[in-house]
Amino acid sequence: MNQQTEPANTDLTADAAWLAKILQRKAGKAFSEAEVKEVDERLARVALGELLRVFELARPARQTVIAIYQHWINANTGRSPQLFAAWYNLAVELGAAGDRANAITANSNALALKPDFAQAAVNMGLAQEAEGRPEEALATWQRALQADESRTQLLNHRGRVLEGFKRYDDAERALRLSLQTNPQQPDALQHWVHLRQKMCKWPIFGVDTIELPREQATLNMGPLGALAEYDDIATQYRIAESWLQRKIAPAPKRLAPANGYAHDKIRIGYLSSDFCMHAMSYLIAELFERHDRDRFEVFGYCSTKDDGSDVRRRVIGAFDKYVRVKELGDEQAAEAIRKDEIDILVDLNGLTQGGRLGLLRWKPAPVQITYLGYIGSVPLPELDYMLCDEYVVPKPAADGYWPKPLYLPGIFQCNDTKLAVGPKLTRAEAGIPDDKFVFCCFSNHYKITEPVYAAWMAVMRRVESSILWLAADTEWSTQNLRAAAAAQGVAPERIVFGQRVAPALYLARMALADLFLDTFPYNAGTVASDALRMGLPLVTLSGRAFASRMAGSLLNAVGRGAEIATSLDQYVEIAVALAADRKKHAELRRALSDDRWRKTVGNIELFTSQYEAVLASVVKRPAKTKAKPAPKPKAKAGRKR
Repeated sequence: MNQQTEPANTDLTADAAWLAKILQRKAGKAFSEAEVKEVDERLARVALGELLRVFELARPARQTVIAIYQHWINANTGRSPQLFAAWYNLAVELGAAGDRANAITANSNALALKPDFAQAAVNMGLAQEAEGRPEEALATWQRALQADESRTQLLNHRGRVLEGFKRYDDAERALRLSLQTNPQQPDALQHWVHLRQKMCKWPIFGVDTIELPREQATLNMGPLGALAEYDDIATQYRIAESWLQRKIAPAPKRLAPANGYAHDKIRIGYLSSDFCMHAMSYLIAELFERHDRDRFEVFGYCSTKDDGSDVRRRVIGAFDKYVRVKELGDEQAAEAIRKDEIDILVDLNGLTQGGRLGLLRWKPAPVQITYLGYIGSVPLPELDYMLCDEYVVPKPAADGYWPKPLYLPGIFQCNDTKLAVGPKLTRAEAGIPDDKFVFCCFSNHYKITEPVYAAWMAVMRRVESSILWLAADTEWSTQNLRAAAAAQGVAPERIVFGQRVAPALYLARMALADLFLDTFPYNAGTVASDALRMGLPLVTLSGRAFASRMAGSLLNAVGRGAEIATSLDQYVEIAVALAADRKKHAELRRALSDDRWRKTVGNIELFTSQYEAVLASVVKRPAKTKAKPAPKPKAKAGRKR
């Protein structure tokens, strides 16, 4: 057995070689007083570079490394120009040991000695953020001095934390400065673009000081932002694929048996970070409750922060087995799903915040489906199907998507019939006028694009006695939308913003408007269904991609294909005609209020049975092996005659 008892020390000074030998021999045991004294004396003669080599050779425990750094710092204070680096290295070790408070102090000492040491500022801010002191982190990054090559990291962390605080203008400014220094930063670009979308800061890419070709900027803008910017299936696919290649590495292996399990019941697992007050949960809760327990077992795998909401309690209560995977790593969570022998895993996030795509790469279930969360391609090899209907993804367009479209009859969107609706309101109570035709859109503002807003303003100019009622979103989008209205000849006071309210009140308020104007190329989904539920007419524009055809699918289901436009000009004409012809508008309203939604879009009983039939058609089961026939008995050997 060839065992090295002492570290190789031919490239070390005598003091460093002695330290390497004693560290290996002590193997974490305490030093005597005499040894400590000698360590201190010798460390005063060991350069920091040599000390790193000592650690590389002796491989002491982390606590020993921390102690040696502390001794080296004490021995070299006022003597070594590398003292700042030693404080930084000590901070790294303390952080790895979980001692964030002392790591912050060590990084602070490094910055006191070298104010332009950007990495110390980055790590110090991250430790402050982890300690629940994000404002201190922002201050650390703000005052840090840095060269161009370092400033981007500081600015990016500032942008990230500011975005979390919803200080979108400051976040956008920080990321723009970072991109001006180095435009080749896909993550910074993605967040910068989406911030501009949230603020309706148009044109989205209209900043000449960022030197990046439009094609490259498009590729790195991020999957969610792409749905709101491009009605092109191939472009959306390329953006999603680029993001996945950067972010989600393949797993070492696939866990589930390719041919499935031999279960009597189909085990469906639902994976989500949105089992809370989220649009997805408001759509799907009743589907979980209605699953046929004679044929299915229903499992929930949750990465959601508990918000204490009623809808969360409903969702969790509907599962036969609920598993919290928020704190588990991807491999651990995938192993838990594999252990439960899930037949079909339905991912409800896709390429949205909180998604567990790394988990899906372990293929913990034989069949994996993406549904509801992200309305477009999720080009992950381990996903088998994307649930849709023939309107949102016409069959001639199916080859442009990954994973393979799996078609539901009727509409792709499930709906919950149990949502409470608040008491009837007056317009005065909602803060809108009684004597105006009220156009509305309650979608998030990042979905409002410059061309669609121009179309809305064209409608407003032609329907003079009208207002546009929008959901309040960000203070910057409010300012920018009013300014854009004024620039296009519409008085800013005609754009009215309603504050976000509880779900029941939101539904009741929806009934007060006259016509819902949909967004494009990212249509309203849940919100469009809510409008139709409340008998509110809706006009939409259907394009080519899934996201631009959601509301059209709902309108077709309720028999209102006449309100589906195929161009912005037609969209404007439909909206103006409905506002101008009050009789026609009243007839449309009566048609929708005649329980139409509940009999079509809201027919959850029919939807559940059709949904279950589709899932049953793709479940995998091991092939049944035919029993071998019993061997024929051999004839007894007879005596030869």
